[in-house]
Amino acid sequence: MLAALSVFVGVIDVTPKKLLSGNIHQLEIFVISRLPRLLAIICTGMGMSVAGLIMQQLCSNKFISPTTGATISSAQFGILIALVFMPTSTLWSRAIFSFAAAIIGTWIFVWFIQKVQFKDVVMVPLVGIMFGNVIGGITSFIAFKYEMTQALSSWLVGHFSLVLKGRYEIVYLTVPLIILAFLFANHFNIVGMGKNFSKNLGVPYNVVLFAGLTISAMITASIVVVVGSISYIGLIVPNIVTIFKGDKIRGTLADTALFGAIFVLLCDIIGRIVIAPYELPIELVIGVLGSLIFIALLFYCLKNGRKSITLSEILNLSLFKNTKGENAA
Repeated sequence: MLAALSVFVGVIDVTPKKLLSGNIHQLEIFVISRLPRLLAIICTGMGMSVAGLIMQQLCSNKFISPTTGATISSAQFGILIALVFMPTSTLWSRAIFSFAAAIIGTWIFVWFIQKVQFKDVVMVPLVGIMFGNVIGGITSFIAFKYEMTQALSSWLVGHFSLVLKGRYEIVYLTVPLIILAFLFANHFNIVGMGKNFSKNLGVPYNVVLFAGLTISAMITASIVVVVGSISYIGLIVPNIVTIFKGDKIRGTLADTALFGAIFVLLCDIIGRIVIAPYELPIELVIGVLGSLIFIALLFYCLKNGRKSITLSEILNLSLFKNTKGENAA
């Protein structure tokens, strides 16, 4: 329903009746602009949500995402490098630089958090945010030095207004990458339980870890190249789905992708309606709604966070008793 509504929302009035009647002007708008935009929105929602789910599972931290893991900042840095050294580069050339930078940046971040002693659930994403800000600062410095600020601005704020036929097809890479993530979902679950656990089950920990991070980084980079920076999706969508579906990635991946597409579709429609005939960037709408949802999730976690009990508490409180007062197995 949202996808159908998205096609017919915009400055130019496109109606099903005119499309079915064969109106050439309406068909051109549909094929060149509305349909590519719809496909880009769906791929973006699916891709960013799945990328966040993979990173959270591999890092065993629900606050890790492409935003808090410096993946988006690294992808933007790769685009800038392509613009500086290859001014006439094509979109695919920039995408290759973005892929490489996003993969390397994500690897460095995960390698660093594995080396530090603390594993606090909040400190780890804070380190990622600081690392991303360092990369963002370097990106801004290079952009100012080579007068690339205006050229880079298209990738700093996510929006779908420039998505047209021939300029968005890179986001199709998210589909095979999501399928690949589904095939290796069980391996990601095992790796998320720790290095020793993975080795005991015969799963190559480092190989699966870096394969998963590479998939997540490539999904993110393919979206950043076309749409720009979009935050919160990879953070809040997997957490919302996990509340209802559990932590097993194979069981939640399809639902996460679907809910991510729905969420981005809804935000894009809101952005086109609020100040029509003008349009709000998708990053702004998701930033406002995402922050509110994230705060609600925090309150939910604080309220329902204690759902388990330790073995010592079980023994001390004698919780497991049968009707005759004897200790249960």
